[in-house]
Amino acid sequence: MKVVVTGASGVLGTAVFDAFASRADAAHTVIGLAHSRPGGERNLRALNLLDSDAVSALIRDTKPHWVIHCAAERKPDVAEKDPEGTRKLNVDVCAHLAILSKELGFTLIFISTDYVFDGTSPPYVPSAQTNPVNFYGITKRDAEIAVLGVEGAHVAVLRIPILYGPAPSNADSAVNILLDVVRDQSGKKYTMDHYQTGFPTNVLDIADFLVRLAERPKSAPLPPVIHYSAEEPFTKYEICLIFARILGLPHAHIIPHAGPPPPGSTPRPRNAQLYLRETEDLGVEGGLGTGGFEEWWVEYLRNVGGGV
Repeated sequence: MKVVVTGASGVLGTAVFDAFASRADAAHTVIGLAHSRPGGERNLRALNLLDSDAVSALIRDTKPHWVIHCAAERKPDVAEKDPEGTRKLNVDVCAHLAILSKELGFTLIFISTDYVFDGTSPPYVPSAQTNPVNFYGITKRDAEIAVLGVEGAHVAVLRIPILYGPAPSNADSAVNILLDVVRDQSGKKYTMDHYQTGFPTNVLDIADFLVRLAERPKSAPLPPVIHYSAEEPFTKYEICLIFARILGLPHAHIIPHAGPPPPGSTPRPRNAQLYLRETEDLGVEGGLGTGGFEEWWVEYLRNVGGGV
């Protein structure tokens, strides 16, 4: 099977690219696309997804069976500051890929987010009414509507929560960056959110699930919306406590803030937990396959020399 991965230099895209490329039986050919970081050891192809003619030409030339669309403006604060650019990338590109899916017959997996929900009545089933509370969530909701609205396209929306895992820089992940907060023993104080509950999910687990999903029999249809998430709930402050325990570092410089976000900040859903029963019932070999948060970090930091 030939797979195209957009955003293949990002945290999730890298994991997805590697998961398909590392199949021991060489079952898959993987083409990774990147805009800001092409080339490298994965030989990622340079492509500006906003250039619709170039996107169409590449897809027609490569003739993929699956396109996994990981590329997006994923930072809510950045999205608020650049609404036009965010909408072009997060919505218009997705709509174009769905049209190509209809025309060329490949399966499009659009990576969406739990931020399409307002976080007031979790857990959310795939068919739950969306009601995003920030512009990032709005663009993802609008992209879902766009791709699922192309009649005849082979599209599935995969909603996922906050991510962590191997990354070129801790700043690439809203979870990984908390390691730097814990390690900063300079005396600087950090106010850390202890109000919003998230379900941090490892990109390696998501990537492995996507490989197993792709390897189901072709006769097994994909539902229009799939939820994938780890099931351990944490606030960012609680994640900091875990990192401090693993690293053996004091955490008095991190002050929990248990109230709602201050006025003027980008709103976020308080608890947008994704309901997973429909995903479990898909019959994907190996099930969800999510691992423990703290257990993974202990092993990973030990292997990379993180002070464990």
